Amino acid sequence: MTNGTVLISGASIAGPALAYWLRRHGFTPTVVEVAPGLRPGGQAVDLRGAGREVVERMGLIPRVREDQVDERGVANVDANGRWVAQMPADLFGGEGIVAEVEIMRGDLTQILYDATAGEVEYLFADRITELHQGDTGVQVRFASGTVRTFDLVVGADGVHSGVRRLAFGPEHEYVRPLGGYTAYFTVPDPGDLNDWFLMYNAPGGRVAGIRPERGGTAKAMLSFTSPPLEYDRRDVHQQQRLLTDAFAGVGWRVPALLDALPDAPDFFFDSICQVHVPNWSRGRVTLLGDAGYCGSPLTGMGTSMALVGAYVLAGELASAGDDHALAFARYQEVMRDYVRQCQELPPGGVGGFAPQSRLMIWARNQSMRMMGHWPMRDILARQFQKADAITLPDYATAPAARPHGAAQGQVG
Repeated sequence: MTNGTVLISGASIAGPALAYWLRRHGFTPTVVEVAPGLRPGGQAVDLRGAGREVVERMGLIPRVREDQVDERGVANVDANGRWVAQMPADLFGGEGIVAEVEIMRGDLTQILYDATAGEVEYLFADRITELHQGDTGVQVRFASGTVRTFDLVVGADGVHSGVRRLAFGPEHEYVRPLGGYTAYFTVPDPGDLNDWFLMYNAPGGRVAGIRPERGGTAKAMLSFTSPPLEYDRRDVHQQQRLLTDAFAGVGWRVPALLDALPDAPDFFFDSICQVHVPNWSRGRVTLLGDAGYCGSPLTGMGTSMALVGAYVLAGELASAGDDHALAFARYQEVMRDYVRQCQELPPGGVGGFAPQSRLMIWARNQSMRMMGHWPMRDILARQFQKADAITLPDYATAPAARPHGAAQGQVG
């Protein structure tokens, strides 16, 4: 196997999942992550449809069950905390807005890491700064100064992918803002959530939410509509000021959530956007998950696309032998329709999620009350069925994976 060494940028969900399947097929993956360790926190993510099937094929569902969030559903509330609409988790057979299997992103990342750490090389606190493709490999320079050569490189490093920037071009060519921003951060559990995800809409396109976690904490969400904003992605204090300004004067639990911002250990802020890359591969470099086809948090399909994409990419690389160009083309062909459907926004898009006026908020809540009844039930059922919009191919795995460290990328 001349395409045996694969460098993966990103150690969230897509990267470790790909490393897992590559090892099963006899490849030698290396994962590089800019953070000093696994990133904690993040919102709750769904395991549904084909994404859940991938985790089942990995044999990790029992481990996921140990860490899953016990969430009974989502409820919209008014400024006084009164429930105005609700969707139980079992309304669409466990495949609705809140899935039957929900787990915090950081917990799923830890599970995938634990399943690979003994046989996959992880490089934390480092990143790719240069890529030089040749006929037989990709020479990679890291921020640490190390230079190594790998047969293939995969960008699984999110919406702001450094691999995509280096190999495909500037971010603005591929990232499409949808007109809003969102933040997630951990707060103390207020003690009265009763395992429900509570959401409050305020006029002006502002949404606040809080959902239960395990271990005495909860996850807060603050989202707002806005034209593109200029801010430093590394300046957390600036981002928190943007949130504070956007939610000034908003009631419900918002003042308490804003007060918790400075102490949040895992604050995340970003635009609500999608990623559209016409061709996911350039030479010996390809993209996976959000780096190549982010659907935005509104679709709820990001985790599924990452898991399914990792499974398919590894399987096609194994099936194509040393023809990476064929493997990359087949990867996109198998995934194309699934990704297209997963990227379709729910009715109303950002406007449906964050209505601007009190009248629009009322109308949205009325629609939510009808979700269990015709015709809304059928409309939403079609939306949620996207999770099963692909039949996973069966790829034969290697009878025995090579020991960790064999045929590693060459040091230049």
